[in-house]
Amino acid sequence: MPHAITTVGFDADDTLWQNEQFYRLTEARFADLLRDYTDTEHLPERLLAAEKRNLGLYGFGIKGFVLSMVETAVEVTEGNVPSSVIAEILAAGREMLVHPVEPLPHVKETLDALHGQFRLVMITKGDLFDQERKLAASRLGDYFDAIEIVSDKNVATYDRIFSRHGDGPSKSLMVGNSLKSDIVPALDAGSWGVYVPHALTWAFEHHDKPEHHPRFRELEDLGGLADLVRALEG
Repeated sequence: MPHAITTVGFDADDTLWQNEQFYRLTEARFADLLRDYTDTEHLPERLLAAEKRNLGLYGFGIKGFVLSMVETAVEVTEGNVPSSVIAEILAAGREMLVHPVEPLPHVKETLDALHGQFRLVMITKGDLFDQERKLAASRLGDYFDAIEIVSDKNVATYDRIFSRHGDGPSKSLMVGNSLKSDIVPALDAGSWGVYVPHALTWAFEHHDKPEHHPRFRELEDLGGLADLVRALEG
């Protein structure tokens, strides 16, 4: 089957560069800030509930995370959280928005191997300004034929993007660390899905592996991606 795959889509956060580690560090700082004002044992669950509740209003990204921390701080202290703590939460959010961009292992050599052989598309969700900042800081932008920063990832997202920038989902492959956002909806759209797990993945992104799907594949890291794509080309 010549040209069975013509387009390769890449997730960005925790697929091309580190991201979740900064959320975890800030969440730990958040707990320390509230330790004198409330029992923090169930704080992660309360924060996650607020994040899920607010996704429809704030979307994905750091700004929504910070607002959810503020909301959670007010809730768990019954409105008694000091303004100094709120200020510290906001400062932590600002630090997240300027954190350095650290590419993950094998990213550059993989992009080098695929660039020019396939259409490469970055498909990432989150805050527009923050994603553009990270892309610029990564110096990976020139590898990609298209950059798509979306509010969410679902079947319609992949159908639209792979039809716009490629030959449709059936001749496309999506790579990412989130089963829920990167893999399952891409498979449902008719694409190949290559799952590359990351040690840290937000609880909201957890999903059962579609292990019996004929177009599902899993790699330990990006180092084996170029060979896999070529093997699928047949």
